[in-house]
Amino acid sequence: MLAVDLAFEEFGHSDNAPLIILHGFFASSRNWRQVAEKLAVRFHVYVLDMRNHGVSPHHELMDYPAMTTDLLLFMDVHKLNTVSLLGHSMGGKVAMWFALNYPERLDKLIVADIAPISYTHCFNNLIQALKELPLHQINNRKEAELWLVEHIPEQSYRQFLLQNLILKEGIYCWRVNLDTFYRMAPNIIAFPIIESIAPYTGSALFLGGENSGYIKLEDINVLFPNALFNIIANAGHWLHVQQPIFFIEEVESYLESG
Repeated sequence: MLAVDLAFEEFGHSDNAPLIILHGFFASSRNWRQVAEKLAVRFHVYVLDMRNHGVSPHHELMDYPAMTTDLLLFMDVHKLNTVSLLGHSMGGKVAMWFALNYPERLDKLIVADIAPISYTHCFNNLIQALKELPLHQINNRKEAELWLVEHIPEQSYRQFLLQNLILKEGIYCWRVNLDTFYRMAPNIIAFPIIESIAPYTGSALFLGGENSGYIKLEDINVLFPNALFNIIANAGHWLHVQQPIFFIEEVESYLESG
């Protein structure tokens, strides 16, 4: 499987223990800068742009084995024998698949608001709405946001998605390949087949948002029998954005535990 050389942002001193942060679908390293800067006081933090996201190269294949291969290449190139991983949503699934397949390369695992299961929701309508945005008629982001209101009512989520809208030679375009996202979205919702895979018996922390329905203890125990499971109050799926102080406290406390 062809690995992609991922773009990344780096925070903290190289003498500190390495921590890699993996973002979710439609996100990028920039969404994690504030969290990374706080964690960089104690850790050497790398925030990756996953394939087809941010400024990383595009590739027609996007699934968890492929993205795990990218992560492995990144670690090898940067001579990181073992790391701790923090992954949110799609990035959490990459982190889990990495833990299940390369446990010897992992110190600690933190998964934010996602479980190792296949979900039933669908991105088709959302991606189709983005594809139908009349880019040649858009003069600014506000116009784009107003056009999307009917299809994506939640303002914070609209603004999040529109971070992928960039101005190039005077015309707005998408940084991400929406056709690839449309084709590959079922892989993102799913989790690879686990019939012949051994559970990860190492250290793991799963953080869920109180108002999110993405994660249940019974979905974790089979593959991650030694995992801790903590809930962050007054937070949904975007727990690191909605409750950053409590989120960072949970991450630091766990990483610094024995």
